[in-house]
Amino acid sequence: MSASADNALKIVVVGGFGVGKTTLVRSVSEIRPLNTEETMTQAGADVDDLTGVGAKTATTVAFDFGRITLDARNVLYLFGAPGQQRFWFLWDRLFSGTLGAVVLVDTRRIDDSWYAIDRLEKHGTPFVVACNDFGGPAHSPERIRQALDLDEHVPLIGCDARSRESSKQVLITLVEYVHRLHSDHVRNSPQELV
Repeated sequence: MSASADNALKIVVVGGFGVGKTTLVRSVSEIRPLNTEETMTQAGADVDDLTGVGAKTATTVAFDFGRITLDARNVLYLFGAPGQQRFWFLWDRLFSGTLGAVVLVDTRRIDDSWYAIDRLEKHGTPFVVACNDFGGPAHSPERIRQALDLDEHVPLIGCDARSRESSKQVLITLVEYVHRLHSDHVRNSPQELV
């Protein structure tokens, strides 16, 4: 972080295995992202469920890291979490100190999203749900929201993780949502007596 930046804001991108978390961080980061991707081997075949991601050749084993300078005083740090169940123990650490999270969803494998949503709700971390476009059949937002048992106030948007503009819109949606939650909290909190 440059000496002039005062605020570092942290966002975590979570979701199931192969939903595009690394791709989203890569597409929107202003720096060359730090990746901890390793080649997938036959040793993981019995451990990882490759249903729907058979063409995947590499996987994140710790986290991805990217950066976006918002202005002279504010920097946004992006952390992409690993998707396989055997690496979920890292998620709680990644959630620490986060502004909010993006749950990236592949609607062809919607059940892979449950753990991410459950963990974020347990942590009290605000999040948005972004459905990554893999070119499959379109599902209505209402159907996706119902399948995820998603509260009506949680933003649900479509995205293409390969697109910088689309990924940027996901992050803007999250920041606007967190700002709204904070404003509502301040507005509804009792004022201190002076």
